[in-house]
Amino acid sequence: MKNLVKFATVAAMAAGLTFAQTPAPAAPAQHGKMHAGMKGAMRQRMMQRLNLTDAQKAQAKAIFQQAKQNAHPLKEQLKQNRTALAAAVKANDVAQIHSLSLQRGNLEGQMLGIRSEAQAKFYAGLTPDQRTKADQMRQNMKARMQQRMKQKKVANNG
Repeated sequence: MKNLVKFATVAAMAAGLTFAQTPAPAAPAQHGKMHAGMKGAMRQRMMQRLNLTDAQKAQAKAIFQQAKQNAHPLKEQLKQNRTALAAAVKANDVAQIHSLSLQRGNLEGQMLGIRSEAQAKFYAGLTPDQRTKADQMRQNMKARMQQRMKQKKVANNG
């Protein structure tokens, strides 16, 4: 069970966080295409490294497509929430800010649930060797992220 939780984390990152929510960029269309391309490239590398069979690839595609469809309404609600929250901030409407913040947390929690469920289904379809490899990939990614955070901290403090 602990490994499943660990894998859900790495798979979410390694699979490109299919539904990542980020603040609106300066050039939304260009950023969206770039981000989607990066997600696709990471997903491809992961599938290659895990040496998935064609059946596993098809299953993964179906799992993540279904999760994407399930998340779409929430994604739209999050977009509306961000717009409303920005307006509340500009209006200094503290009560609305608190209400919208709670709503956003709930929506993001639901999105996390959808992503995690999809990752669990994907993980369940892996062979024991593939699971071991996926767990190693997670550990390597975690170590790289920690190293980058240390470097960033040193750069900001020095």
